[in-house]
Amino acid sequence: MKKLFAITTKTIVATGLGAALFMLLFMYVKVPSGIPETSFQVAYGLGGFFAALFGPIAGGLIAFIGHALNDSIQYGSPWWSWIIASFVACFLMGISYKFLRADEGEFSGKDALLFNLIQIGANVIAWILVAPVLDIVIYKEPVNLVFAQGATAALLNSIATGVVGTLLLFAYAKARPKKGSLSTEE
Repeated sequence: MKKLFAITTKTIVATGLGAALFMLLFMYVKVPSGIPETSFQVAYGLGGFFAALFGPIAGGLIAFIGHALNDSIQYGSPWWSWIIASFVACFLMGISYKFLRADEGEFSGKDALLFNLIQIGANVIAWILVAPVLDIVIYKEPVNLVFAQGATAALLNSIATGVVGTLLLFAYAKARPKKGSLSTEE
């Protein structure tokens, strides 16, 4: 049985690799949305993929570290409200780890639906609740702007995760041998 919050060597390695990839995607693979400082970010698809394979700890840390490094490198200082929201989004996406078996070569249409219901809920909580509230509390940002940004981010990140994360999970499961499918020849 999978332990939702277990930290293993595999989790630590996945976190390091995932954070580096998340940062690179966050920096270089994005499409502006028309709303200030809000883009379509492919990185969340990768974050959701890693969260589904390695759990909420890895998912949350990948997004937190990757987003914080991106902000520090590109802008000179981190924007903590959105970094925390990135953590929350990918942490909550990691709940799907408990229910999915892509690592065992199993990922069906029902699994894709479950993954997407969880990731959409995670994105709504992170971007429509956490990010705007923290923007107002920490940075005294205008209420109308932060909720418009949050709603846009929730929609775009849900689409990115739904497409990229789901495709990665299907491809990963297909490349893995199904549990019990290997047998010895006599």
